[in-house]
Amino acid sequence: MKSAVIGTGEISAEHLKFLANSKATDLVGVCDLSPAAAGYAAKTFGAENAYTDYKQMLDEAKPEVVHVLTPPQSHVPISTDCLDAGAHVICEKPVTLGHDQFASLWNHADKKQKRLIEDHNYRFNRPVLKIEKLIADGVLGDVMEVDIRMALAIRDGGRFADRNLPNPAHKLPAGVIHDFITHLSYLVLRFIPDPDKVSAAWTNHGGDDLFKFDDLDAILIAGDKHARIRFSCRTAPDCFAITVRGTRAEVQTDLFHPFMRLIKPRTGGEKLAPVVNQLANGLSLVGSSCSTLRNKLMQRTPYEGLHTFLNRTYDALQHDAEPPVTFDDMDRTSRLIDQMLAEGNWV
Repeated sequence: MKSAVIGTGEISAEHLKFLANSKATDLVGVCDLSPAAAGYAAKTFGAENAYTDYKQMLDEAKPEVVHVLTPPQSHVPISTDCLDAGAHVICEKPVTLGHDQFASLWNHADKKQKRLIEDHNYRFNRPVLKIEKLIADGVLGDVMEVDIRMALAIRDGGRFADRNLPNPAHKLPAGVIHDFITHLSYLVLRFIPDPDKVSAAWTNHGGDDLFKFDDLDAILIAGDKHARIRFSCRTAPDCFAITVRGTRAEVQTDLFHPFMRLIKPRTGGEKLAPVVNQLANGLSLVGSSCSTLRNKLMQRTPYEGLHTFLNRTYDALQHDAEPPVTFDDMDRTSRLIDQMLAEGNWV
C-alpha cells in the first residue's frame, strides 16, 4: 500500500522505521512544515519525496494510507482532508480533543468508506498481551481491580518544561497530561470495559501557569469492579505500571522496565505459596533483566507494541478486515476521557 506521513516529531521515527522496513508498504511521501525536517526524514527512511504542504502531497503522491502525527489540535482538519483524498488515516492519540469531535470525524470517515484508526500502541506491548492471555486462560479468574499508574518528571526539564518554546500539549484540555491520558484510558478499558461511575482529581502541585495540571487521580467503578488511573510528576523513578487483580491471582508489569510478576496459589498449599511465588517470580525477574539489557543494547524502546499494532493494521487494511483498534475501542476511550474532564465528576 502507498503510505505517507504528516509530521516528523519524536514519534514519527517509530512509524517511519516500520514503513521503511515493511513489505506491505511503499513510503511515497513525508511532510513537515520544516523543509529540513521533511528532507531529513525522507532521506533517512527512503521516502520517495519530501513535502512541506500535505495537500500537495495528497494530490501528487496519492497515498492510500496516511499517518497523521501532528499535534492533536490539527488532527481533525488534516485527517478530514486525507479522508477526502481517498486515504485511510492512522492517527496519533488523541485522535480528537473530545468525543463530539470524534463522532463527527468517524461519521465522515464512514461516509468516505475509509478507515480511521487511533494509535493504541501500548495495548500491543508484549507484557499487556501476556496479561490478556492470562485472563483468557482463566489464570486470574474474574478481573476485579485494575491500577494503571504513570510517573513522569514532566517538570524537570525536557520538552514540556521549556517556557521559551512551549509544547503544543500545554494547550490541550488537560494540558500535558492529556498527551498521555489516552494510553491510560484504553489500557484500563481492556480489563474493565464499562465503568458506570467516574471521578477524577486534577491538581497542579507546581502552582505555576505553564502547566494546567501535573497530577491526576481517577477512580472508575463498574458494578463490583474498581479501577484507578494515576499520573504523577513528583514520584520517582519514571514508570508505566499496570496491576490487574482477579478472583484467583494478581499480575504486575511496568512497560518502561518490562517484567512480569504473577502472584497466585501454588502447589504445596497456602503456607508454601508465598515461597513458591517468590522463587518463580525471582527467576522471571532475572529473565526480564536480561531481556531489558538486550533491548537497551539493540536500542529497542517501550514503543515495541507500535510495530505490532501497525503490522496488524496494515494486514487488516489489505484484507478489508476489522482493524485491531475498533470503533468501540476509540469511542469508549474518548467517552472516558470526557467523563474524567467533566467538572461534575471532579473531586
